[in-house]
Amino acid sequence: MKLRKSYLSVFTSAVLLVAGAVTAYAQAPTDPQIAGIVQTANHIDINQAKLALKKTSNPQVKEFANQMISDHTSLEKSVNDLAKKLGVTPEDSATSKQLKQQAADETKKLASLRGKAFDKEYASHEVAFHQTVIDAAKTTLIPNANNAELKSALEGAAPLLQGHLEHAQQLEQSLGAK
Repeated sequence: MKLRKSYLSVFTSAVLLVAGAVTAYAQAPTDPQIAGIVQTANHIDINQAKLALKKTSNPQVKEFANQMISDHTSLEKSVNDLAKKLGVTPEDSATSKQLKQQAADETKKLASLRGKAFDKEYASHEVAFHQTVIDAAKTTLIPNANNAELKSALEGAAPLLQGHLEHAQQLEQSLGAK
């Protein structure tokens, strides 16, 4: 019952994030805001993966966390390089601020857990987080990107993010988190 409550909490947070993103953007996000959202999402996943490496002893969780750090660090560098090339300074937005607040809440929750409870929460959160990011990219970020190179970069990241989602789902299943 406790596990189900935790999963529902993660799911609810993901739904609220998507709803918040849609509400926050009754007006379309600008390219600088899109770059800021992508930068924020990468930074969040890197930081939570670093926390996972400190807290887990599970080799599968460590492997996944290392992959998140490596891949999202590369994505973050690509976004920063593209932003510089285009002369775009990433900007905060209601969505990036909401992402930061939810990440702080999740990090606090993760920090309070140990062992299998930590591993299961981390895996469940990664599933929800990656699904939310994929959905936001498809419905908000890509359609509203004005610069063709930015739009192409967002589209190019989609397979990597989908791979992360599938890996997180496999990890979640192997941990019995679902």
